[in-house]
Amino acid sequence: GRNGAGKTSIMKMMLGLTPITDGNITMFGMQFPANKAEILRRVGVMIETPGFYPNLTATENLQILSSLRDVTDKNAIQKSLELVGLPYKDKKMFSEYSLGMKQRLMLAQAIMEQPDVLLLDEPTNAIDKKGVELVHQIMSEEASRGAIVLLASHVDYDIRSLCSKVFLIEKGKMQLEV
Repeated sequence: GRNGAGKTSIMKMMLGLTPITDGNITMFGMQFPANKAEILRRVGVMIETPGFYPNLTATENLQILSSLRDVTDKNAIQKSLELVGLPYKDKKMFSEYSLGMKQRLMLAQAIMEQPDVLLLDEPTNAIDKKGVELVHQIMSEEASRGAIVLLASHVDYDIRSLCSKVFLIEKGKMQLEV
């Protein structure tokens, strides 16, 4: 869909970040938002502006998130940072990151817990060519391990090369494209 078609808004509704305007949301056989906490434990998210502490490193930011989420894999932070091409235990503060590095950190936090569903809103925005290839590889690997990857993008190459189903969104309405 075009800019303003409703891609991000639909994802925000799926996360409880904005009210549902029409219809119902069911995930994992459970009604949303009635089972919001249980559903969101199984969802990884990369949407809009990165919300990390500017005076902390990538590792420190992910340590806070992993403690809040009760991440049990002790190597999850290191693995996710390495997957997205960011150094583990680097001294660089988040505030010093380029936009592309911030996008990579958002992806690292989204995949850190190996979610059942991965919601990615424009994941290749501001990322260089090598980074785009890496993001595509990560999305493919997540899908291969059984995760459902929902990608919102208006980059035709991203959609056509990666997705098994394509939906067009126009004025908030979804239509399956053949």
